[in-house]
Amino acid sequence: MPEDRIPADDWRAGGFGLYLHWPFCKAKCPYCDFNSHVAPQIDEARWQAAYLTEIDRLGAQTEGRVLQSVFFGGGTPSLMSPDLVDAILRRIRATWPMANDAEITLEANPTSVESGRFEGYRAAGVNRVSLGVQALNDHDLRRLGRMHTAAEAMTAFDTARGIFERVSFDLIYARQDQTLTAWRAELAQALTLAVDHLSLYQLTIEDGTVFGARAAAGQLRGLPDDDLGADMYLMTQEMCAAAGMGGYEVSNHARDGSESRHNRIYWQSGDYVGVGPGAQGRLTLDGHRWGTSTPLAPIPWLRQVETMGAGEDAREAIDAHAHRTELLLMGLRLRDGIDTARLHANGIDTATTAITDLVDLGLIADDPDRLRVTDTGRPVLNGVLRAILADQSPVS
Repeated sequence: MPEDRIPADDWRAGGFGLYLHWPFCKAKCPYCDFNSHVAPQIDEARWQAAYLTEIDRLGAQTEGRVLQSVFFGGGTPSLMSPDLVDAILRRIRATWPMANDAEITLEANPTSVESGRFEGYRAAGVNRVSLGVQALNDHDLRRLGRMHTAAEAMTAFDTARGIFERVSFDLIYARQDQTLTAWRAELAQALTLAVDHLSLYQLTIEDGTVFGARAAAGQLRGLPDDDLGADMYLMTQEMCAAAGMGGYEVSNHARDGSESRHNRIYWQSGDYVGVGPGAQGRLTLDGHRWGTSTPLAPIPWLRQVETMGAGEDAREAIDAHAHRTELLLMGLRLRDGIDTARLHANGIDTATTAITDLVDLGLIADDPDRLRVTDTGRPVLNGVLRAILADQSPVS
């Protein structure tokens, strides 16, 4: 195989999954830059037909592959009726052979209305729920624009634990006026719950959001400075590790065996089908790797599927250089890093001056079998990545 080609079966090291995007929310959170929309009415029959059309189309292109994970993301997928989720999963099972331990995740908001649907989702085949809790006190939930209370979140969590095999929830920290002491207490409370997976994100202010506009106008006060944010991150890693919830990825913590299998497909540069408005995919077909994309706006996507039979608006070839970059950018987010044999098969040099220097600095582990960032290097991961990428010679 020439060094400037992606190995045809490289995706198998990451696996194969399916992401389905439900673009609707009850309200738009002020910090959110995801592809989410508020709609007064939703015709689920039209959406079901469009999703099934896309599953059929993409299934024909990837026939015979074993599907390891399905992820319903959004938006707020817990606004979908259990019947709709059931119809989608039935078609998925009829389209691809499923792994015996396939992970089927649905993102949910912890309102009483949405948690009332949990039994229906479980009957449809969902075996993992990810709850968007975000904060454990009502004051900060209101500031984040959330529509649930802390009490509702705990009720939804308890309900989910009684129904699903696996439950994760998200928290946002480095919020307005949040102190290190307050975050320590909140995280300690989260860790006392019978949870097996936590996603813990620092609040970031994104352009195009309400918070972004407020920040630009000087109206978003009380955000922690960089030093406090770094202290919060380090404390988060220490507390989670001590509780048996080590950080297996930069922002994700889990008990052994409870890591998100679907997200690992992304981080390990596997292949995944993207279904729905704004859903992206990565597919290796006929020896070439492609990035797929879809229209962001819900109604144009829906109409395109109905009139053209395909919701995809672009399929861009990913060359070997772009794949090597993606492999490093994504894979080094994981605590266990990337197998060096796979890196070499993709033309990535692990004996560069930059990597040697990073090992000497204690930022990269001295491990001949895996390229991985140390605990010391993880807080400065972006700088580590820049140094590694800058020292990779282009393959002619």
